[in-house]
Amino acid sequence: MITVYPFETLGHADHGWLDARHHFSFALYHNPKRTGFGTLLVINDDRVAPGRGFATHPHDNMEIITYVREGAITHKDSMGNTGRTEAGDVQVMSAGTGVFHSEYNAESVDTRLYQIWIRPNRRGVQPRWETRQFPKQPVQDALHLLVSGQHEHEGQGALFIYQDAAIFGGTLKAGTTVTQKVKHQAYVLVSQGEISLGDVRMRKGDGAEVSGSDQLLITATTDAEVLVIDAPENRH
Repeated sequence: MITVYPFETLGHADHGWLDARHHFSFALYHNPKRTGFGTLLVINDDRVAPGRGFATHPHDNMEIITYVREGAITHKDSMGNTGRTEAGDVQVMSAGTGVFHSEYNAESVDTRLYQIWIRPNRRGVQPRWETRQFPKQPVQDALHLLVSGQHEHEGQGALFIYQDAAIFGGTLKAGTTVTQKVKHQAYVLVSQGEISLGDVRMRKGDGAEVSGSDQLLITATTDAEVLVIDAPENRH
């Protein structure tokens, strides 16, 4: 079953320096029908203005993933980490027992990113942060494995999270078709362009919940960028 959530129907908060679209309830946006998708709790599609960002604030017991779509984001935290993550790359923070961090756009152009929160399968872990670069060339046969806590992905270069979940992504040239396996249930994001998900059309900014299927057939109808989040239901 595929349920598409068009970009224009998402929660919206425009703070001037931050223009955010919420796929699920977040901050002042509350939709009782959209409080997450299993262990996937937050997807924010954020545009951050140059020289602005999220001041130092705390988190605990959450896996927080940032996928940068345009520009770059600069991270600092109470563990002493500082790093810059550019478009097409990913950072992961396991908040664990608690961490303070800030995220700023230190660039001269807007930064666009997906902020993704996944409920961990272990509480009270030592906080940690990583960032990693990934290939930028268009994919041919399969999306890149970006993030995973699944045992079968050990040693494959993914950023680790404390959950039996995985995130895949990449750019596709128009006409390219890839098949993506699904272990649990999937949330599909179209970052750029347009795709067909099976026989369902999706456009830039749209999201889609996919359940009851062990694979996805993704075809780029234009040049496109896609993210697939495969995360357990709450019972896992």
